[in-house]
Amino acid sequence: MLSYDSSAGSSPGSADADDAAARYATLLPTPSRVLPGSGSLDVGAGLEVRAEGPDARELEHRATRVVARLGLAAGAARSGTPVPLVLRTAGGASCGYVLDVSPDAVTITATVVEHAVHALTTLTQLLPPSALRADGLPAGPVHLPVGRVEDSPRYGWRGAMLDVVRHYAPPRTVLRYVDLLALHKFNRLHLHLTDDQGWRINSERFPRLAEVGGWRPSTRLGPTGEPDHTPHGGVYSLADLAEIVRYARERGIDVVPEIDVPGHTSALRAAYPELGQPGVEHTVQDTVWAGGSSIRPTRDVAAFLVEVLDELVEATGVRYVHLGGDECDMSWWAGDPQVAAEMAEHGYTEPKQMHGHLLRTLAAHLAGRGVRAVVWDEGLLTGGVLPDTVVMAWRGEKASARAARTHDVVRAPLFPTYFNFDQSDDPAEPRSEGGPVTIADVAAFAPVPDDWDDTQRDHVLGGQFQIWSEWVPDERRIDYLAFPRACALAQVLWSGPVGDLDALTTRIAAHLPRLDALGVAYRPLAGPHSWQTGGEGVWRRTASGTINQTRAWVESISDEP
Repeated sequence: MLSYDSSAGSSPGSADADDAAARYATLLPTPSRVLPGSGSLDVGAGLEVRAEGPDARELEHRATRVVARLGLAAGAARSGTPVPLVLRTAGGASCGYVLDVSPDAVTITATVVEHAVHALTTLTQLLPPSALRADGLPAGPVHLPVGRVEDSPRYGWRGAMLDVVRHYAPPRTVLRYVDLLALHKFNRLHLHLTDDQGWRINSERFPRLAEVGGWRPSTRLGPTGEPDHTPHGGVYSLADLAEIVRYARERGIDVVPEIDVPGHTSALRAAYPELGQPGVEHTVQDTVWAGGSSIRPTRDVAAFLVEVLDELVEATGVRYVHLGGDECDMSWWAGDPQVAAEMAEHGYTEPKQMHGHLLRTLAAHLAGRGVRAVVWDEGLLTGGVLPDTVVMAWRGEKASARAARTHDVVRAPLFPTYFNFDQSDDPAEPRSEGGPVTIADVAAFAPVPDDWDDTQRDHVLGGQFQIWSEWVPDERRIDYLAFPRACALAQVLWSGPVGDLDALTTRIAAHLPRLDALGVAYRPLAGPHSWQTGGEGVWRRTASGTINQTRAWVESISDEP
């Protein structure tokens, strides 16, 4: 139990100073080590950024922008002598960053620039929640608690996946989501950009991808839903994607765009039918619940996809590209003359070998550009991996354990990281894909299971949560499903195992005013607001099997390519 003494250096009866000292106990995720001091530092006159060392220019740029967003830039509405905010990188430091708040300055020492950004996030959380409002802090005294934070993340991959295909999210929503992830020290945003229901990249080389694949004339919710006869769609220009990548990188987040192939490709086939099965009509699917489609895994199709990947990488400069590889219909490949000819040429006897061949071809091309490929765990079973391919394991513990024996793994099991599932068994919850997946479930998640050997443990890069948007029509629903469960996963991935669920719940409750300041429509810990419930219409919660049944199904298919 940490003790706090805010009396020294503060005025008698100073509620602001007392409140400032208590903020160390609300930091989320919990830092590795907190050494509270006595008293507080008033930064009401503003912060003056001073960066040192080889990364000084980048540190100054990032810190200056953070200070401005907080309303603490010296001058303007601020009067008096600003407080120094000193930043430096030191490669030999013993932890990711050290944040020192002394009676007369704030100092950040970090191993790399990314960890300095995390230190700025910690500094932000030590301020009143109103610092996160759009206009920042008003003029007047602003107390920071004196003390020291020494901190490092447990895992290097702390991610979130957002499906912007089943329901499109405009760029402003994605940028806002980046800010919310950064507040919780996530460092990967996996954008699912293509699927059966749409193609979200406005390709300049292949304009029909947006013209045909970027929208659908109607939407049916669920496999048996009624069509709404309302067009739905949207695309991101290459400039939009480049902006999202830059914006995220400045906040310590790598964007991982996903172009899902060779399955989940109805929109791609609708735009360019020659890539799919001959003699079959190809359309953008109107039901948001779909999968199992495919393109032809042949040389000409690979050449097409290489151009798509080149265009994306050249525009954005991303370090990772997710190639999908999941839920692919290979049933027609052996009967296709072109596929059969290439199978014979390579000496393959099974269609799944062509699945792996295509993924390896694309991964090798990306590697030549300095980009690392990521695939869903089906890709491992078809040989669709290079030695450095990252396997994102979604089909339960068996699939994760198998992948971790040979490859780097991002843990993304359906349970408990699929946040498109209900958050409780409350009948008032709005309709979703099933569930529940509770905060307690997320807090109990072990990215590295106790029974894994050292080889498997060393292959775990980290984990991430997923929001598939079949039942997620807008930004408010994203907020509701992501938070506060994302707070619990941030704790697991940054701080390690949650030993005390009650303590974490208390910490999350203290964190929620920050989300209030940011206008996040999160689900309250006690249950949904009246306006967040499913009601009696199309969004009424329906029985869709227990989470244990869903988990059993996932494990049962984990050996299927």
